[in-house]
Amino acid sequence: MTDTPEPPLPEPANLKFLRLLVTTLTATMIVGLLIIITLIVIRYRDRSAPLPDTITLPDGATATAFTQGPDWYAVVTGDNHILIFDRSTGVLRQTIDVD
Repeated sequence: MTDTPEPPLPEPANLKFLRLLVTTLTATMIVGLLIIITLIVIRYRDRSAPLPDTITLPDGATATAFTQGPDWYAVVTGDNHILIFDRSTGVLRQTIDVD
């Protein structure tokens, strides 16, 4: 009996290709998961100030429409005015007359 080790058999080409596919799929899944986690974190971090419970309009004004932006909200009144308020403080920023 001889104790010399036998030379290793060559790896089949199909096995090399399969190993490459599995490695590529693993890397793609890891990158995709990191992108999804990053997008979720960015989305939840981008929260604007909450809207107030009540909006105080000038005397005699009645609201007909409402819209909002990231740091403001606007109320369209029945007498053709647009009132733009600061979202965090509720202070009236600007009044626009609509003709």
